[in-house]
Amino acid sequence: MASGADFSGRVDEAWLAQHREEIIEPELPIVDPHHHLWSRPGNVYLFPELLADLSSGHNIRATVFEECGSMYRAHGPEELRSVGETEFVTGVAAMSASGGFGPARACAAMVGNVNLMLGARVEPILEAHIAASGGRFHAIRFSTAWDADDRVHKTVPRPGMLMDERFREGFQYLARFGLAFDAWVYHPQLAEVGALAAAFPQTPIVLNHFGSPILGGPNASRTAEVFAEWRNGMTALASHDNVHVKLGALPVRRAASRQGGAAPLSSEEIAAAWRPFFEVCVEQFGARRCMFESNFPVQRRWCSYAVLWNACKRLAAVASADEKLALFSGTAARAYRLPAGLV
Repeated sequence: MASGADFSGRVDEAWLAQHREEIIEPELPIVDPHHHLWSRPGNVYLFPELLADLSSGHNIRATVFEECGSMYRAHGPEELRSVGETEFVTGVAAMSASGGFGPARACAAMVGNVNLMLGARVEPILEAHIAASGGRFHAIRFSTAWDADDRVHKTVPRPGMLMDERFREGFQYLARFGLAFDAWVYHPQLAEVGALAAAFPQTPIVLNHFGSPILGGPNASRTAEVFAEWRNGMTALASHDNVHVKLGALPVRRAASRQGGAAPLSSEEIAAAWRPFFEVCVEQFGARRCMFESNFPVQRRWCSYAVLWNACKRLAAVASADEKLALFSGTAARAYRLPAGLV
């Protein structure tokens, strides 16, 4: 995959500016349900950077912040340090809600991090996040992406955590507080998400990143087999009405002859690579349970914000008006309980 970022994630702005596109369907309302805010060495993406992307041409009405370990408290009990991220995002959301920074409402809802392996101890932690959020704390992400192969990035040290009794003891509190659950797993783990959805049918679950099929590393020469495995897993998962899917963050691999010094990805390239996965998701889940996501600034390593949403619009070109409304804003607004009137 061509990239204008070095190993640290530093984005080459001049490289990113090499490819620009006219905005497709500029009036179509969009809720971006998955972006981060962080300050890391050589990789800063805070409110000014987000605002620049939100004002790059598409009709972004609102966004949902996704937890990323940003601005945790430096002191205090370990289990409460992630409240610092909620406090930070609440400040950004309040600035945006003032109306002084444009029409988009950034961080209108947030997905935070709470260690659900704490079991019943999560109750006061959830209460602390909700109290700190100004009413915007609407979901938890506890990522459990794991694979046995050392070439695959892991977010947890062992497999099967969604099945763990302690995790499920903590998970049951989400329904009590009206919170959704964001799941980040790899495609061999999709059955675990299905089992969780079956055990807690009243809790909305949002599967991140198309269900993250492992397309590289150990599977670099197994493209067709991985797609079939992923499709079977997604088909089974779609039988659970409480599961939604975020469409985005799939790698795009160019032919070897185009890798060296290539320009950023175009919307045509992204749409072509994602189309088979998009079609399966919409066929199995329906547009009312699917939502496009930006995954910025991670996706920024390969294309601009404007290009990413153009790619999504190319994917949905033949969808009906109602389906487009669901894919670009309606599903996200329902799943994350956005205030009425934002879309």
